[in-house]
Order: sequence, then structure tokens, then C-alpha cells
Amino acid sequence: MSASGDSPAPSQSSIVADTVSGSHVFTIHGYSKTKGLGTGKSIASSPFDAAGHTWVIEYYPDGFDDSSADCISIFLRLADIHAKVNARYKLSLLDETGEPALTMHSQGIRLFSRWGFNRFIERKNFERQTRSGWWRWTRNNNSLTYLKNDSFRVRCDITVLKEIRTEDVTVRSSGVVVPPSDIGQQLGCLLESGVGADVQFDVAGETFAAHKCILAARSPVFMAELFGPMKEKTESCVRIDDMEARVFKAFLHFIYNDSLPNIDKGDIIVMAQHILVAANRYSLDRLKLVCEDKLCRYIEADTVAKTLVLAEQHDCDMLKESCFQFLRSHGNLKAAMASDGFDHLTSSCPPIVKELLAKVSTDLSPLGSRKN
Repeated sequence: MSASGDSPAPSQSSIVADTVSGSHVFTIHGYSKTKGLGTGKSIASSPFDAAGHTWVIEYYPDGFDDSSADCISIFLRLADIHAKVNARYKLSLLDETGEPALTMHSQGIRLFSRWGFNRFIERKNFERQTRSGWWRWTRNNNSLTYLKNDSFRVRCDITVLKEIRTEDVTVRSSGVVVPPSDIGQQLGCLLESGVGADVQFDVAGETFAAHKCILAARSPVFMAELFGPMKEKTESCVRIDDMEARVFKAFLHFIYNDSLPNIDKGDIIVMAQHILVAANRYSLDRLKLVCEDKLCRYIEADTVAKTLVLAEQHDCDMLKESCFQFLRSHGNLKAAMASDGFDHLTSSCPPIVKELLAKVSTDLSPLGSRKN
């Protein structure tokens, strides 16, 4: 998990194909004088550098072979015959404005030595002269002009594949360590200082200052009492009956800090019982569960009866079940029945005693005998 509590981002990778491109324009002056050189015979351009390598364009005025004797053939050759180069290319006849008017493409990237087009263009289409002196070929109703004053230009565009590699593109941690939230500690300091407090509580003769908005945000009961139609008539000081001052102080501590204060071990059971009642009264469900959990861990023979009454009165099902589990032991049950709290349990919660006896009798029956 990251420091902020979010799940880490998934790792990512990508394939990257690096390329480099270049181009060269080859001009043929005196086209008519190059004809008749013979099929299979070429005129080469000067070597030129493009896309990181040296190349040569080969021009065959009378065609590359017998199958292309009626055509002009254009080929691109890699000057270094020992180099292994993967590339794609295109050859274009340029019009009078220098724009490609006819373009032939290679079929994707290939290992290069010498590649080209033996039937680049038929000479009869290439040599249609116009009055302006340009030679013109009409294709798809578009008039394409290539030859001017017995000269034409061929442009070669080359793209070389440098390498194919994989890259890890996972977003790395920034290295910033985000500490856990300390809002509880900060609000606790606010409670201790009393700065900005706008309400006071009178509990068993002691006065406690607090903040209405924080209380209302944490408890729907405080929201109704402090801001609703049933808000206290004396807003400056609210009296709390039936609660000890130390219990209310621990209760306020939880509201601001979201945790209970340190409680002496000898007082844990009694304080947890009283704070649970306060939590139920003010609808603080999390605090109620915190107290229920503590009481489940501190069930004893002399307090189990009182705890069971508390569980029944405040709908603490898990606490009630934990008490039943404790009392299923014959020794624990005998010790609990001798305590002062058991008479109170019998008189105040007869259904609980009946339910308890049913569970114990089942455990001690011959078919399901249970020993301590």
C-alpha cells in the first residue's frame, strides 16, 4: 500500500520503434540524350547521405529488363553493401511546383540492399509534350506535368528503423512520504485549549467547553440539540444529567480525537460500560463498538451479569454472545450466580435468564455434555 492508503498503480511497459528519416532530390538534365543507353543500363546519382546512411539512386532510361523496356526504371541502392539496414522508401516524380505528382511506395520496412520500381512510369505517358514546353501525362482527369526543358526531378524519401526496444513506463514513486493523518491530534489540542469554544456543558458539577460544529458533525443527537428545533434554550451552558464527569470527559476526548484516552486498568470495565451508554445515547456507533470490544475482552465472573444487562438494554449482540460463551462454563456460571449483579439480572431481564438457562442446559445435557 502507498503512504496515502491507495493501491499502487500497475506496472506498465511499451514497445518503441525508433526511426530516422531523410530525403534527396535527383535531377536528370537532358533526358532525351539519355534514351538509347540500352535496357538494363543505368546512370547513378552521386552518393548522398540521408537517414544516417549513404545511398545512390539508379536511373534506367530504357528500363531495367525486357519486361520494362518501355518504361523508365528507378532504384534506390545502399552504398555500403555490407551494412544491414531496415528501411522503407518512396520515389516521387516532382511537378513544376516541386510537389510530388506521382509517387511509388515500398511495401513496408525491409532489409535493404537495392530496391525500386522497374515499371516506374511508361515512357509514352512521360513524353507527351505540351505547347508550354512541359511534358504532360493525364491520369484520372488530372493533368500531371514532369518534364521541362528536357529535364525532370525525382525525390527519394527514406525512413530507417534504428532499433525496436521495450521501455518500462511505470509511474515511479515521487519519494514523498505522506504521514498518517493527525487531524485527531489537532482537534484534541483544540479541545484542550478551548480556543473558539462556543458551548459549555455542566456535568456533575464540572464544566467542559466545546465547539458546537464539531459536536454536531460527530453526533446526530448533538446536531438536533444544538442546531435543530429541539435545541437547548440555554445555549451557552448545557446540563448533562445521569453521567459522571470523568465519563463525559472521556466521551468528549473520543469525539475530538477519534480514540479513547488512557484509562487505568482497574477502571477499564466500569468506564467502558458507562461510555458505551453515552455512545448509545448520542448515536456514536463507532465508539459504541469500541466499548463493546473492550468489554468482550474483560468478561469476569463478578461483572458478567451487569455486562449482560448492559448488552441487552443497548442492543450489543456480540457482547451478549460473549457473555453467554463465558457462562457456559459451569464454574463461571456458579461464580457469577454468587455475585451481587446476578440478582439484578434476574429481576430486570427475566428473558435473558431464560435464554441463558436454555443454552446452559443444552450444553450440560447427556447428548452434549460440556466440561470446564
